[in-house]
Amino acid sequence: MSARAPRPNVYISVDIEADGPVPGPYSMISFGACVAGRQDGASYTAADPERDTFYRELRPISAAFVPEALAVSGLDRDRLVREGAEPGAAMAEFRAWVREVSAGAQPVMCAYPASFDWMFLYWYLMSFGGDSPFGHSGCLDMKTLYAAKARVPLRAAVKRLMPAGLLSRRPHTHHALDDAIEQAELMSSLMLWQPLHPPEPHAPETPTA
Repeated sequence: MSARAPRPNVYISVDIEADGPVPGPYSMISFGACVAGRQDGASYTAADPERDTFYRELRPISAAFVPEALAVSGLDRDRLVREGAEPGAAMAEFRAWVREVSAGAQPVMCAYPASFDWMFLYWYLMSFGGDSPFGHSGCLDMKTLYAAKARVPLRAAVKRLMPAGLLSRRPHTHHALDDAIEQAELMSSLMLWQPLHPPEPHAPETPTA
């Protein structure tokens, strides 16, 4: 029997804003998501990142926050306490959205970098509803993707050192949906990028007697 072909992947760019370094003691106060593109086998098709989007501002889950972290987002925490979406309801709406936009495919969360955003997103999905549409490891880190394609150390996988043609021309605003859309354009650029590497140096020939 031949092996079953893997399902296509739908890549969903996610950006989160938080009021501290880790979920639980601190809160995810907003998050945005958009469809970046679809991979079917070796073929990748970029999506219009403004077409399918999701955004919520959340009520904080604790009284603790780091002022410097909160300031990055520009959000008013007192307003979020009064008006922010209840996390359980927001995560249920997000799960439904992910499953709708990825129907027939496997959704994969992607971010630059993914570690911080995935940590908060997965914690919230499991803490408020106990289910992740991405599974427990369905995330792709764009820094790692660039480092592997460019053959550079991970610490050199920074935007200021990337070829300009890979980068989105959108501003990085720290509004979660704006930044998710910006990331989606970088994701598609990276997936479609075929870098030209110089040939590996040959070992010097040993002279023969």
